[in-house]
Amino acid sequence: MFSLKDKVALVTGASQGIGRDTALALSRAGAKLAVVARNEEKLISLVQEITATGSEALAIKMDVADQEQVKAGFKQIIEKFGRLDILVNNAAITRDGLALRMKAEDWDAVIRTNLTGAHYCIQQALATMMRARSGRIINISSIVAEMGNAGQANYVAAKAGLIGLTKAIAIEIASRNITVNAVAPGFIATPMTDVLSAEVKDALVKRIPLGRMGTPSDITAAIVFLASDEAAYITGHVLDVNGGMYLA
Repeated sequence: MFSLKDKVALVTGASQGIGRDTALALSRAGAKLAVVARNEEKLISLVQEITATGSEALAIKMDVADQEQVKAGFKQIIEKFGRLDILVNNAAITRDGLALRMKAEDWDAVIRTNLTGAHYCIQQALATMMRARSGRIINISSIVAEMGNAGQANYVAAKAGLIGLTKAIAIEIASRNITVNAVAPGFIATPMTDVLSAEVKDALVKRIPLGRMGTPSDITAAIVFLASDEAAYITGHVLDVNGGMYLA
């Protein structure tokens, strides 16, 4: 296990799925956690689970699409922990529909949460990371950002935008010893995929060379690695974790 002892990490979209599992994995690696999402009840439950193991954690109700909420949330984090070492931009929503009939509000909502929200969080994180001349930023993209997906033009555009954002920021702040990377999960067994029918799941699995859907732990292992000192010479990279479904 890579050690994150005494590091402070922030995970957005931490109330469920990959975000929740990421927070737990970072905590097990030794990090102190700030977890944010719009569902405060689930966040409180997560914090209780983390603190029960003796680790420190802070829950902040936040909509990353709201810049003022992001600023206020980061202020709370710095007031409690005094620093921020790791940012995991995981918060995301879907508003699926064919491009021809996609409503403007569905396009805007997905772009604002999945891409603009990450930008807001990065801006706030850099304010403290640049002073410390150290930091890890990890953006959670998706396999569909690289291969496309019908009916998800807004989601695909946002997740592809995250890859571009990752590369741009990586170059901008490399001289400050801050790395910026992305993880692009394939099809992962989460509450988001639980709603799929058995037939759809079987069809997906047939397209995956390793013959199974991924698990949240497959993704969190990649995130913990990129957050660690062992990944200090990796930046601007997209780490595909997809069972071989898409080979860049």
